[in-house]
Amino acid sequence: MATPAAPAPLDGLMTDPYGTYARLRESDPVRRISGPDGSPAWLVTRYDDVRAALTDERLSVDKRHALPGSYRGFSLPPALDANMLNMDPPDHTRIRRLVVKAFTKRRVENLREPVRNTADRLLDAIERDAVERDAVEREGRADLVAAYAEPLPIATICDLLGVPATHRRDFTDWTDALIAPDPARPHRAKDTVVAMLGFYTGLIADKRKAPGDDLLSDLIAARDEGDRLSEDELTSLAFLLHFAGYENAVQLIGNSVLALLTHPHQLAALRADPARLAGAVEEFMRYDTSAVFSIRRFAREDVTIGGVTVPAGETVFLGLGSAGRDPDRFPDPDRLDITRDAGGHLALGHGIHHCVGAPLARLELTVAIGALLERFPRLALGVPEQELRWRPSMRARGLLALPVVY
Repeated sequence: MATPAAPAPLDGLMTDPYGTYARLRESDPVRRISGPDGSPAWLVTRYDDVRAALTDERLSVDKRHALPGSYRGFSLPPALDANMLNMDPPDHTRIRRLVVKAFTKRRVENLREPVRNTADRLLDAIERDAVERDAVEREGRADLVAAYAEPLPIATICDLLGVPATHRRDFTDWTDALIAPDPARPHRAKDTVVAMLGFYTGLIADKRKAPGDDLLSDLIAARDEGDRLSEDELTSLAFLLHFAGYENAVQLIGNSVLALLTHPHQLAALRADPARLAGAVEEFMRYDTSAVFSIRRFAREDVTIGGVTVPAGETVFLGLGSAGRDPDRFPDPDRLDITRDAGGHLALGHGIHHCVGAPLARLELTVAIGALLERFPRLALGVPEQELRWRPSMRARGLLALPVVY
């Protein structure tokens, strides 16, 4: 059995994530680290180990299995914390069974036209903005994160939950405050949590009085009529669906467009044969997923992973991003190849905690990329790649901005 190494910082994951993963897979595939919150944790980086750990019942997502004082993750009130990401069966099974009905193939497919309409409306706005700024320019310019990747998923998830359009800007600001807290504003995250809790409490009360044709109204009915959800579980579930439905989609869209723009031959191949888009979406998620790690796990007992024993109660991060670049699973993994069979990638998880919104994530990414390439046949990066800035987050990989010309 290997001897655990001393905790090490994760600095390399910000400056050179995939190079860091490659070194860890080769020499230290189950590495004791200083986690994003500064507390000790274990990072698992090889595909086979990550996939197996995602279904290992000895690894729990319930924080009650953490050693006292060993995990200092962001603290949420019970009304926002009582969700599937912190639950093991049977509670997880009970709640997931309710939610999965919202993401059937048929229901998600019915969203294709509304998502495409939103995409076209946003692209229209990008074109109008360019004309209004400078009608003389031969090239349009835009930040695709702010103008496209952010508003498209927030419109979709707000429509799904039945959130009024007047609150969509708030949703964006709230999510950004929790994804990447601002060190200069230490109270912002706490203020955000208070604001979100108040909003969801009020929205649920409004929908009890006047239900709509939306997912949140359906969940309220399950809570009130079947008593299968507690009030905290209902509120927290709305929070989780908003947060996950926005965060991952925004970053996947941005990362995928960047991958294409930095691989012109792949971009040309996709333009030449748009039927490849569905397969390309799987390759985008494998190549540069937004979810760096899975939701953290806690060892219920001593667990041996890759020859290293993780003591009971310690925190484990499963490297989804690293697994997608493991050469033992994906040959030549640092090469983007839209013709590759990327099936089996772990970008959306695996096992009982596989992303419940995976069908919607695939739909949004497919529609977003397809509409963008149709609209702008000469799309290109607007700055050198090395000038791009990434979100200051160890947990979620995404661009702060994606300047383009078209």
